[in-house]
Amino acid sequence: MVKHFRVPGSLRLRLEEAGILVPAVLRRASLPQNLFDQTRILVSTEELFDLWRAIGDVSKDASIGVRLGTESSIARFHPMGLAALSTASFGAAIDHMARYKRLSAPEEILHAVVENEWAIRFRWSLAVNIEPAVLVEHCFAWVLTIAREGTGTRIKPLRLELVQPRNHTKSLEKHFGCPVVCGASRNAIIFRADDAAIPFVTRNAELLEMLAPQFDQELKDRTATEDHLIDLVRGAIQQRLTGHRPVVDDVAKDLHMSPRTLQRRLQNSGSSYQRVLDEARRQMARYYLSNSVLELAEAAYLLGYEDSNSFSRAFRAWEGMPPRDWREAQRAAGSSGTSEPN
Repeated sequence: MVKHFRVPGSLRLRLEEAGILVPAVLRRASLPQNLFDQTRILVSTEELFDLWRAIGDVSKDASIGVRLGTESSIARFHPMGLAALSTASFGAAIDHMARYKRLSAPEEILHAVVENEWAIRFRWSLAVNIEPAVLVEHCFAWVLTIAREGTGTRIKPLRLELVQPRNHTKSLEKHFGCPVVCGASRNAIIFRADDAAIPFVTRNAELLEMLAPQFDQELKDRTATEDHLIDLVRGAIQQRLTGHRPVVDDVAKDLHMSPRTLQRRLQNSGSSYQRVLDEARRQMARYYLSNSVLELAEAAYLLGYEDSNSFSRAFRAWEGMPPRDWREAQRAAGSSGTSEPN
Protein backbone atom coordinates (compact mmCIF):
# COMPACT_ATOMS: atom_id res chain seq x y z
CA MET A 1 0.00 0.00 0.00
CA VAL A 2 1.20 3.52 -0.82
CA LYS A 3 1.73 5.22 2.53
CA HIS A 4 2.20 8.84 1.50
CA PHE A 5 0.15 11.54 -0.19
CA ARG A 6 1.59 13.69 -2.90
CA VAL A 7 0.59 17.30 -2.29
CA PRO A 8 0.27 19.25 -5.56
CA GLY A 9 2.62 22.20 -5.78
CA SER A 10 -0.30 24.21 -7.15
CA LEU A 11 -1.84 24.23 -3.66
CA ARG A 12 0.56 27.01 -2.68
CA LEU A 13 -0.73 29.17 -5.54
CA ARG A 14 -4.34 28.42 -4.60
CA LEU A 15 -3.66 29.39 -0.98
CA GLU A 16 -1.97 32.62 -2.02
CA GLU A 17 -4.86 33.46 -4.35
CA ALA A 18 -7.19 32.97 -1.38
CA GLY A 19 -5.14 35.45 0.66
CA ILE A 20 -3.75 32.79 3.01
CA LEU A 21 -0.18 33.17 4.25
CA VAL A 22 1.54 29.93 3.35
CA PRO A 23 4.38 30.30 5.93
CA ALA A 24 1.74 30.71 8.66
CA VAL A 25 -0.01 27.53 7.50
CA LEU A 26 3.23 25.55 7.52
CA ARG A 27 4.17 26.83 10.98
CA ARG A 28 0.73 25.95 12.30
CA ALA A 29 1.03 22.46 10.82
CA SER A 30 4.63 22.02 12.09
CA LEU A 31 5.77 21.32 8.54
CA PRO A 32 9.04 22.51 6.92
CA GLN A 33 8.94 26.03 5.55
CA ASN A 34 10.45 24.78 2.28
CA LEU A 35 7.74 22.14 1.80
CA PHE A 36 6.40 23.66 -1.40
CA ASP A 37 9.91 24.12 -2.81
CA GLN A 38 10.31 20.36 -3.16
CA THR A 39 9.85 18.71 -6.56
CA ARG A 40 7.78 15.87 -5.09
CA ILE A 41 5.89 16.88 -1.97
CA LEU A 42 5.17 13.72 0.01
CA VAL A 43 3.41 13.73 3.38
CA SER A 44 2.00 11.11 5.71
CA THR A 45 -1.70 10.91 6.56
CA GLU A 46 -1.05 12.66 9.87
CA GLU A 47 0.89 15.43 8.13
CA LEU A 48 -1.84 15.81 5.51
CA PHE A 49 -4.45 16.19 8.24
CA ASP A 50 -2.24 18.71 10.06
CA LEU A 51 -1.84 20.69 6.83
CA TRP A 52 -5.58 20.92 6.22
CA ARG A 53 -6.36 21.72 9.84
CA ALA A 54 -3.83 24.53 9.62
CA ILE A 55 -5.44 25.85 6.44
CA GLY A 56 -8.76 25.97 8.26
CA ASP A 57 -7.24 27.64 11.30
CA VAL A 58 -5.27 30.31 9.40
CA SER A 59 -7.97 31.16 6.86
CA LYS A 60 -10.62 33.70 7.77
CA ASP A 61 -13.03 31.96 5.39
CA ALA A 62 -15.03 29.22 7.13
CA SER A 63 -15.71 27.65 3.72
CA ILE A 64 -12.09 27.63 2.56
CA GLY A 65 -12.21 23.88 1.91
CA VAL A 66 -15.08 24.36 -0.54
CA ARG A 67 -13.32 27.30 -2.16
CA LEU A 68 -10.11 25.31 -2.71
CA GLY A 69 -12.06 22.33 -4.01
CA THR A 70 -13.89 24.36 -6.63
CA GLU A 71 -12.16 25.00 -9.95
CA SER A 72 -13.72 26.44 -13.09
CA SER A 73 -10.64 26.36 -15.32
CA ILE A 74 -10.13 22.89 -16.77
CA ALA A 75 -6.62 23.97 -17.75
CA ARG A 76 -5.70 23.87 -14.05
CA PHE A 77 -7.08 20.36 -13.46
CA HIS A 78 -4.80 17.57 -12.28
CA PRO A 79 -4.28 14.84 -14.93
CA MET A 80 -6.49 12.52 -12.85
CA GLY A 81 -9.26 15.10 -13.04
CA LEU A 82 -8.81 15.47 -16.79
CA ALA A 83 -9.05 11.71 -17.18
CA ALA A 84 -12.23 11.65 -15.09
CA LEU A 85 -13.79 14.39 -17.24
CA SER A 86 -12.89 12.37 -20.34
CA THR A 87 -15.07 9.42 -19.28
CA ALA A 88 -18.59 8.80 -20.53
CA SER A 89 -20.65 9.75 -17.48
CA PHE A 90 -20.67 10.98 -13.89
CA GLY A 91 -20.72 7.41 -12.60
CA ALA A 92 -17.86 6.40 -14.87
CA ALA A 93 -15.84 9.36 -13.61
CA ILE A 94 -16.29 8.34 -9.98
CA ASP A 95 -15.42 4.73 -10.86
CA HIS A 96 -12.30 5.97 -12.61
CA MET A 97 -11.15 8.12 -9.70
CA ALA A 98 -11.95 5.39 -7.17
CA ARG A 99 -9.93 2.86 -9.09
CA TYR A 100 -6.79 4.97 -9.26
CA LYS A 101 -6.92 6.70 -5.88
CA ARG A 102 -5.24 3.75 -4.24
CA LEU A 103 -2.33 4.00 -6.70
CA SER A 104 -1.32 7.43 -5.49
CA ALA A 105 -2.30 7.64 -1.82
CA PRO A 106 -3.70 5.72 1.17
CA GLU A 107 -7.15 7.06 0.35
CA GLU A 108 -10.29 5.56 -1.16
CA ILE A 109 -13.47 6.80 -2.76
CA LEU A 110 -16.34 4.56 -1.68
CA HIS A 111 -19.68 4.83 -3.45
CA ALA A 112 -22.84 2.74 -3.41
CA VAL A 113 -26.46 2.93 -4.52
CA VAL A 114 -29.15 2.19 -1.95
CA GLU A 115 -32.68 2.33 -3.33
CA ASN A 116 -32.83 5.66 -5.19
CA GLU A 117 -29.79 7.30 -3.60
CA TRP A 118 -26.12 7.27 -4.60
CA ALA A 119 -23.75 7.96 -1.69
CA ILE A 120 -20.12 8.96 -2.26
CA ARG A 121 -17.64 8.91 0.61
CA PHE A 122 -13.90 9.34 1.15
CA ARG A 123 -11.88 7.12 3.47
CA TRP A 124 -8.30 7.64 4.58
CA SER A 125 -7.13 4.07 5.18
CA LEU A 126 -4.22 4.89 7.50
CA ALA A 127 -6.04 7.55 9.52
CA VAL A 128 -5.91 7.36 13.30
CA ASN A 129 -7.48 10.73 14.07
CA ILE A 130 -10.72 12.22 12.75
CA GLU A 131 -10.33 13.75 9.32
CA PRO A 132 -10.32 17.58 9.31
CA ALA A 133 -13.64 19.19 8.51
CA VAL A 134 -12.02 21.47 5.93
CA LEU A 135 -10.55 18.45 4.08
CA VAL A 136 -13.92 16.69 4.00
CA GLU A 137 -15.56 19.77 2.50
CA HIS A 138 -12.72 20.13 0.00
CA CYS A 139 -13.22 16.55 -1.24
CA PHE A 140 -16.97 16.94 -1.65
CA ALA A 141 -16.55 20.28 -3.42
CA TRP A 142 -14.15 18.58 -5.84
CA VAL A 143 -16.71 15.85 -6.56
CA LEU A 144 -19.28 18.54 -7.32
CA THR A 145 -16.77 20.36 -9.54
CA ILE A 146 -16.23 17.19 -11.60
CA ALA A 147 -20.00 16.62 -11.79
CA ARG A 148 -20.83 20.14 -12.92
CA GLU A 149 -17.95 20.56 -15.34
CA GLY A 150 -18.54 17.12 -16.81
CA THR A 151 -22.31 17.32 -17.23
CA GLY A 152 -22.32 21.00 -18.16
CA THR A 153 -25.20 21.52 -15.71
CA ARG A 154 -25.73 22.91 -12.21
CA ILE A 155 -26.37 19.44 -10.87
CA LYS A 156 -27.31 19.42 -7.19
CA PRO A 157 -26.91 16.65 -4.62
CA LEU A 158 -29.88 15.51 -2.56
CA ARG A 159 -28.03 16.35 0.66
CA LEU A 160 -24.67 16.55 2.37
CA GLU A 161 -24.19 14.36 5.45
CA LEU A 162 -21.55 15.44 7.98
CA VAL A 163 -20.51 13.81 11.22
CA GLN A 164 -19.23 16.98 12.89
CA PRO A 165 -21.25 20.16 13.46
CA ARG A 166 -20.65 23.23 11.32
CA ASN A 167 -21.18 26.92 12.01
CA HIS A 168 -21.40 27.72 8.30
CA THR A 169 -24.11 25.35 7.12
CA LYS A 170 -25.90 28.16 5.28
CA SER A 171 -22.89 28.83 3.05
CA LEU A 172 -22.47 25.09 2.46
CA GLU A 173 -26.12 24.75 1.49
CA LYS A 174 -25.78 27.69 -0.89
CA HIS A 175 -22.74 26.19 -2.64
CA PHE A 176 -23.96 22.60 -2.88
CA GLY A 177 -27.57 23.58 -3.49
CA CYS A 178 -28.92 21.05 -1.01
CA PRO A 179 -29.64 20.54 2.70
CA VAL A 180 -26.69 19.89 5.02
CA VAL A 181 -27.31 17.34 7.77
CA CYS A 182 -24.87 17.55 10.70
CA GLY A 183 -24.50 14.88 13.35
CA ALA A 184 -24.83 12.14 10.73
CA SER A 185 -23.27 8.70 11.06
CA ARG A 186 -20.93 9.33 8.12
CA ASN A 187 -19.45 12.01 5.90
CA ALA A 188 -21.13 11.58 2.52
CA ILE A 189 -22.44 13.49 -0.47
CA ILE A 190 -25.71 12.00 -1.69
CA PHE A 191 -26.94 12.20 -5.28
CA ARG A 192 -29.90 10.61 -7.00
CA ALA A 193 -29.11 7.12 -8.25
CA ASP A 194 -30.01 8.24 -11.78
CA ASP A 195 -27.37 10.99 -11.66
CA ALA A 196 -24.64 8.41 -12.18
CA ALA A 197 -25.89 7.84 -15.73
CA ILE A 198 -25.81 11.52 -16.77
CA PRO A 199 -23.47 11.74 -19.79
CA PHE A 200 -20.44 13.99 -19.75
CA VAL A 201 -20.25 16.70 -22.40
CA THR A 202 -16.50 16.73 -21.76
CA ARG A 203 -16.13 13.11 -22.86
CA ASN A 204 -12.90 12.70 -24.78
CA ALA A 205 -12.14 9.11 -25.70
CA GLU A 206 -8.85 10.06 -27.38
CA LEU A 207 -7.51 11.88 -24.33
CA LEU A 208 -8.67 9.07 -22.03
CA GLU A 209 -6.95 6.58 -24.30
CA MET A 210 -3.73 8.56 -23.92
CA LEU A 211 -3.97 8.84 -20.13
CA ALA A 212 -5.45 5.47 -19.17
CA PRO A 213 -2.56 3.23 -20.29
CA GLN A 214 -0.19 5.03 -17.93
CA PHE A 215 -2.49 4.36 -14.97
CA ASP A 216 -3.20 0.78 -16.11
CA GLN A 217 0.50 -0.01 -16.42
CA GLU A 218 1.15 1.29 -12.94
CA LEU A 219 -1.66 -0.89 -11.60
CA LYS A 220 -0.28 -3.95 -13.42
CA ASP A 221 3.24 -3.26 -12.16
CA ARG A 222 2.02 -3.06 -8.58
CA THR A 223 -0.19 -6.12 -8.97
CA ALA A 224 2.77 -8.09 -10.32
CA THR A 225 4.80 -7.34 -7.19
CA GLU A 226 4.08 -9.91 -4.50
CA ASP A 227 5.06 -7.48 -1.74
CA HIS A 228 2.04 -5.36 -2.67
CA LEU A 229 -0.42 -8.17 -3.29
CA ILE A 230 -1.85 -8.41 0.22
CA ASP A 231 -2.29 -4.63 0.40
CA LEU A 232 -4.03 -4.63 -2.99
CA VAL A 233 -6.37 -7.46 -1.98
CA ARG A 234 -7.15 -5.78 1.34
CA GLY A 235 -7.92 -2.52 -0.44
CA ALA A 236 -10.18 -4.26 -2.97
CA ILE A 237 -12.04 -6.02 -0.16
CA GLN A 238 -12.53 -2.80 1.78
CA GLN A 239 -13.89 -1.07 -1.30
CA ARG A 240 -16.55 -3.78 -1.53
CA LEU A 241 -17.37 -3.87 2.19
CA THR A 242 -20.68 -2.04 1.83
CA GLY A 243 -23.16 -4.26 3.61
CA HIS A 244 -22.12 -7.70 2.37
CA ARG A 245 -19.16 -10.08 2.57
CA PRO A 246 -17.04 -9.74 -0.58
CA VAL A 247 -16.40 -13.05 -2.33
CA VAL A 248 -13.03 -14.00 -3.78
CA ASP A 249 -14.41 -14.05 -7.36
CA ASP A 250 -15.36 -10.36 -7.25
CA VAL A 251 -12.06 -9.29 -5.66
CA ALA A 252 -10.09 -11.30 -8.20
CA LYS A 253 -12.01 -9.61 -11.01
CA ASP A 254 -11.16 -6.19 -9.56
CA LEU A 255 -7.46 -7.13 -9.64
CA HIS A 256 -7.63 -8.53 -13.20
CA MET A 257 -6.84 -12.16 -12.33
CA SER A 258 -8.69 -15.42 -11.86
CA PRO A 259 -9.87 -16.52 -8.39
CA ARG A 260 -7.55 -19.54 -8.53
CA THR A 261 -4.56 -17.35 -9.40
CA LEU A 262 -5.38 -14.93 -6.59
CA GLN A 263 -5.67 -17.70 -4.01
CA ARG A 264 -2.43 -19.32 -5.19
CA ARG A 265 -0.51 -16.04 -5.02
CA LEU A 266 -1.88 -15.29 -1.57
CA GLN A 267 -0.77 -18.74 -0.43
CA ASN A 268 2.69 -18.12 -1.90
CA SER A 269 2.77 -14.86 0.06
CA GLY A 270 2.05 -16.77 3.28
CA SER A 271 -1.55 -15.65 3.56
CA SER A 272 -5.07 -16.59 2.48
CA TYR A 273 -8.21 -14.84 1.31
CA GLN A 274 -9.95 -15.39 4.66
CA ARG A 275 -6.99 -13.97 6.58
CA VAL A 276 -6.87 -10.83 4.42
CA LEU A 277 -10.66 -10.47 4.73
CA ASP A 278 -10.36 -10.59 8.53
CA GLU A 279 -7.55 -8.00 8.43
CA ALA A 280 -9.61 -5.74 6.18
CA ARG A 281 -12.63 -6.01 8.47
CA ARG A 282 -10.52 -5.33 11.55
CA GLN A 283 -8.98 -2.21 10.01
CA MET A 284 -12.39 -0.93 8.89
CA ALA A 285 -13.92 -1.74 12.29
CA ARG A 286 -11.28 0.33 14.09
CA TYR A 287 -11.90 3.18 11.64
CA TYR A 288 -15.68 3.12 12.05
CA LEU A 289 -15.52 2.98 15.83
CA SER A 290 -12.89 5.74 16.04
CA ASN A 291 -14.15 8.18 13.42
CA SER A 292 -17.94 7.99 13.34
CA VAL A 293 -21.04 7.81 15.48
CA LEU A 294 -22.26 4.59 13.87
CA GLU A 295 -24.23 2.26 16.08
CA LEU A 296 -22.64 -1.17 16.53
CA ALA A 297 -25.39 -2.79 14.47
CA GLU A 298 -24.72 -0.32 11.62
CA ALA A 299 -20.97 -1.00 11.76
CA ALA A 300 -21.67 -4.74 11.74
CA TYR A 301 -23.84 -4.34 8.64
CA LEU A 302 -21.25 -2.27 6.78
CA LEU A 303 -18.59 -4.89 7.59
CA GLY A 304 -20.72 -7.69 6.15
CA TYR A 305 -21.69 -9.47 9.38
CA GLU A 306 -25.09 -11.07 9.77
CA ASP A 307 -25.70 -9.40 13.13
CA SER A 308 -24.03 -7.32 15.85
CA ASN A 309 -23.32 -10.42 17.97
CA SER A 310 -21.17 -11.94 15.22
CA PHE A 311 -19.33 -8.63 14.87
CA SER A 312 -18.80 -8.36 18.65
CA ARG A 313 -17.33 -11.87 18.83
CA ALA A 314 -14.92 -11.14 15.99
CA PHE A 315 -13.92 -7.79 17.47
CA ARG A 316 -13.29 -9.29 20.90
CA ALA A 317 -10.98 -11.83 19.28
CA TRP A 318 -9.06 -9.03 17.55
CA GLU A 319 -8.79 -6.48 20.34
CA GLY A 320 -9.40 -8.45 23.52
CA MET A 321 -12.49 -6.41 24.47
CA PRO A 322 -16.00 -5.72 23.17
CA PRO A 323 -16.33 -3.00 20.50
CA ARG A 324 -18.34 -0.74 22.82
CA ASP A 325 -15.59 -0.80 25.47
CA TRP A 326 -12.91 -0.23 22.84
CA ARG A 327 -14.77 2.79 21.47
CA GLU A 328 -15.12 4.32 24.94
CA ALA A 329 -11.42 3.79 25.60
CA GLN A 330 -10.55 5.57 22.34
CA ARG A 331 -12.83 8.48 23.18
CA ALA A 332 -11.34 8.79 26.64
CA ALA A 333 -7.82 8.77 25.20
CA GLY A 334 -8.73 11.48 22.69
CA SER A 335 -10.66 13.72 25.05
CA SER A 336 -7.51 15.72 25.81
CA GLY A 337 -6.84 16.40 22.13
CA THR A 338 -7.41 19.62 20.23
CA SER A 339 -11.03 20.21 19.23
CA GLU A 340 -11.91 20.26 15.55
CA PRO A 341 -12.21 23.71 13.97
CA ASN A 342 -15.58 24.53 12.45
